[in-house]
Order: sequence, then C-alpha cells, then structure tokens
Amino acid sequence: MNQSIFRYTGALLTFIFTFFLLISCGPDRLDDYSEDSFSLVNQDGERVTFPDDFEGSPLVVGFIYTSCPDICSFITANVKKIYAADTHPEGTQFALITFDPERDRPEDLKTYASAFEMDRDPFHFLTGSPEEIDRLMNRVNIRTAVSSEQVTESGESIYFLSHSDKILLIDQDSRLVFDYGGSMTPVDIVAEDLSKL
Repeated sequence: MNQSIFRYTGALLTFIFTFFLLISCGPDRLDDYSEDSFSLVNQDGERVTFPDDFEGSPLVVGFIYTSCPDICSFITANVKKIYAADTHPEGTQFALITFDPERDRPEDLKTYASAFEMDRDPFHFLTGSPEEIDRLMNRVNIRTAVSSEQVTESGESIYFLSHSDKILLIDQDSRLVFDYGGSMTPVDIVAEDLSKL
C-alpha cells in the first residue's frame, strides 16, 4: 500500500516538475514561421501570402470553419474582442483561417465576416486550396476530424468537424509568441500579452 502511494506521489511530482520546466522555457521554444510561405486567398478573392504579408506587425490568428455549430463563433468573437480591447500596438493584424476550404470559399468567408461585422481592416478571413490549407494546418498543429456526417435526400454531404481550439499570437518577425485556447482563454490575457509586443 505504502509503496503504491510513494510510486503515485513520485510520478505526480515528476509530472509537475516537467510541466513547470516546459512552461518556463517559453522564449527558447518560439516557433519561427518566417521561413514558411503559404499561398492563401482572402474574403475579397485577393491573394495573400502567409505569413510574409503580415511581417512587420503583430498578428493575432484564429482557426475556424464557417459551418461550425459552436466553438468557432466563440473563437471569432474573441478575436474581435481582442481588437476592441484597443491595447494592441499600431498596425496589429487579425486573421481567421479556415481549415475547411472545400466549403469555405472567399464568398462564404465574406458572408461569415459580415455576420460578425468584421469584413473590414484589420481583419482578414483566409482560405486556400485543400493542399495548401492542409500544409498550413500541419505546420501550426491544428488537428481536424469529421465527427458526424449525413447525406441529404438530394445527395449533398453535410458534415461537422472536431478540431483544435486555438488562437496564436505571432510577433512582427513571424515568430510564435503564445498559443492560447481560442474559445477559453480570457480575452484580457491575450490583449495584455499583445500590448507588450
């Protein structure tokens, strides 16, 4: 009995030590996207190269799909609230990138952006070819999987995705500064981190 308790306590202490060691290594673990290049399209059908076209200013980026029944609307609203907090450096950009390019064409993103009153600068809603989006999602560690699927009488496929819930804060040199829970992290925490860039 006592040996089991000691083993459990030892394992718990190892986990706690490892956890704090990892989070204390923040600056040394910055992910640098400056050598990456992804050809995307915004809600107006204009070509955007990510992250190149955003270099020189901080970037807040969330990942969504417009058919999402729940979490993505919270992620989108949080990006808008971070902007509204008005603590960000001048020139900060805000992007939402779909991981469902088959259904999220530029016109779909434009309608979605308008519904949130975000179809304006400094907001960018981005899509691309399935291959390019897949490559980008792998790079930023966004995972998706079909959670349910139905075929209508007309033969149309309707599906929903389970997916990562993320907002990233990227600095002006295209380096990842923080990786947040997109729908869960209090907006004031992100706004404060952003104000320090």
